[in-house]
Amino acid sequence: MGANELSALLWRERELLELLVFKLEEEQLLLQGGKSRWLQHATREVEQVLNLVREAGLGRSVEVAALATQWGTAEDATLRELVANAPEGPWSEIFSAHLTAMGDLTAQIKELRDTNERFIRAAARSLQETMAMATSHPKTYDASGFTGATIADARIFDRNL
Repeated sequence: MGANELSALLWRERELLELLVFKLEEEQLLLQGGKSRWLQHATREVEQVLNLVREAGLGRSVEVAALATQWGTAEDATLRELVANAPEGPWSEIFSAHLTAMGDLTAQIKELRDTNERFIRAAARSLQETMAMATSHPKTYDASGFTGATIADARIFDRNL
């Protein structure tokens, strides 16, 4: 375990974060276009990428702990602390660049997530309003499954007359 392995893992994590940005943008385009038919597929793809990001984050944590021990830092050090305690050489700058790029990607992901959530809430609200207007004259079903008369047309019969 060493700095090269950690850098390779960070590159992989950055690629996954970029893929997540792409998948969230894809989901946003479906929401904007009203293509709800494909939304479940896009959401499942986002979840799959999120699982890969979580796994990569776990691998990164293991590598950071191993490298921190080699560099004489606390085993539970964060990547930021590892950058601050890096020995002379290029690793401080390399890991700092990874950290900056990952921070930027995380900010993009948060923004896309929030925007998509707003689209979904607006769509749900619109659907509720549409359903409320569409059911102003509800119909009943007969024994064969066809709609019968509306409730306003329903009659009560008194068989005693």
